[in-house]
Amino acid sequence: MSGDPRARYHEAIDALNRGDWARAQSLAMALLREVPPHAGVCFVAGVAAREQLQIPLAIELLEQAVRINPGRPDYFAQLARALAQASEPTRAHEAAERGAALPGADATTLDALGLAYTATHDYVRAAEMFRRAAEMLPDSARFQYNHATALIHAGDTDAAERALDACLRIDPTYWKAYLSRAQLRRHSPEDNHIAGLEHVREGLGDDAMAILCVDLALSRELEDCGRHEEAFERLVSGKRAWRRQSPAYTSASDEALFQALVDACPPPPADGGCDSDAPIFVIGLPRSGTTLVERVLSSHSQVHAAGELQNFSVALKRATGSRTPPVLDLDVVERSRGGLDWKALGEAYLASTRPGTAAAPRFVDKLPHNFLYAGCIAAALPRARIICLRRNPMDSVLGNFRQLFALGSPMYEYSFDLLDTARYYVLFDRMMRSWQERLPGRILEVSYENLVDDFEPGARRLVDFCGLHWEDACLRFEENPAPVATASATQVREPVNRRAIGRWRRYERELQPVRELLEAAGIAVDD
Repeated sequence: MSGDPRARYHEAIDALNRGDWARAQSLAMALLREVPPHAGVCFVAGVAAREQLQIPLAIELLEQAVRINPGRPDYFAQLARALAQASEPTRAHEAAERGAALPGADATTLDALGLAYTATHDYVRAAEMFRRAAEMLPDSARFQYNHATALIHAGDTDAAERALDACLRIDPTYWKAYLSRAQLRRHSPEDNHIAGLEHVREGLGDDAMAILCVDLALSRELEDCGRHEEAFERLVSGKRAWRRQSPAYTSASDEALFQALVDACPPPPADGGCDSDAPIFVIGLPRSGTTLVERVLSSHSQVHAAGELQNFSVALKRATGSRTPPVLDLDVVERSRGGLDWKALGEAYLASTRPGTAAAPRFVDKLPHNFLYAGCIAAALPRARIICLRRNPMDSVLGNFRQLFALGSPMYEYSFDLLDTARYYVLFDRMMRSWQERLPGRILEVSYENLVDDFEPGARRLVDFCGLHWEDACLRFEENPAPVATASATQVREPVNRRAIGRWRRYERELQPVRELLEAAGIAVDD
């Protein structure tokens, strides 16, 4: 490649700023082959690689950038983000801390540090970074939105609503802000955004993301105002719009994976697995009460809330040597059959959660979908406690269908079709029955309804199962100041209540096909 290297370097920076990742990477990598090591060139190539999900290459290049020039906070911020994407939270947090300690961070760097802290579950530091970014550039819709998200995690819903309103004033097409605002609080016929949302909805055309977010926002506010038929219509409309542009999912693929996991359930390992009793796994379908249980347990002085950790699935993937793109697929399951070093897997999982989970003797890993890994968890961590939340099947299906989970994640593709969501519940129910047969005594199943209706005995049962002494603070979980980064962030800051129980009855006619599917599978629907 000919031409002045300085001119090509600036061309690479320009491509990076435009989001032309392939062009930026091509120019920067060519320069790296021609010129002596240069921190800026490594940085451009590393960021471009990270944006294209070439994570090992991104880490290599960004580590070289910070070695050459350790005084740039933006270099550390992007390295932290790459390490977080590689599921290395400890190293990611260390890189973010080094970047945050350096002077001269601009708003973009502060935002990147906020994203890195979020990925490592340090929501207090994330909120600080996002706040500073939003103050530095108050006319940025993205910075306002990220600041609002951090405020939601921290429980400051009034400030979060102001930030979301500011985001939408700056950019009325920042679609996900409409849904985040609708989910913040309960609305009334006298105080809502329905008219404004309906006006926005009229001009959306066929933009799937816009329809998804605005329709789901309308659904939430219409439901709050008792307009249930309209609410369900908007819910179905929004989910259908997204499913139409990504129609690949079939429940048969999940059925095959679930069955393979059960069939591959390992026997108790000869070495006894990792001896630690620190982890408490809270599992179940999403929207089943897992966050409530986490808050009860983490109100105990000996228990830290670690959030929804992806660490076990990543540790298992690495232990099997699987190189396929998904974290969990049939390749991982088949490789696990060959006999893993279960003790090493348990130790690797535990090490990957440190130092964050060392804040207390015990910690809660509240990733609902860890129900898929119960067999492997039992083998790798035989002293870990496993608690599974169960909720009325109809409320479970509705709760999953109402929610917008992480777009692009294969774990939630079922949730864009009502009957696919019902089929997923059937698979979950079947799997949990299998785990109870194969892992007798290892999993405590807890009814969400029973816990809510008879709260103190249920809370005491949870604490006792975990081998902890009783503390009255566990009954006052709503006073727990720890941040919450799940869809239940606002609900768990209120005292225990029955508001979400029996929600499905508002939509009994619309959910009749779900009831028929569940009953045909032998699942009782409580009347």
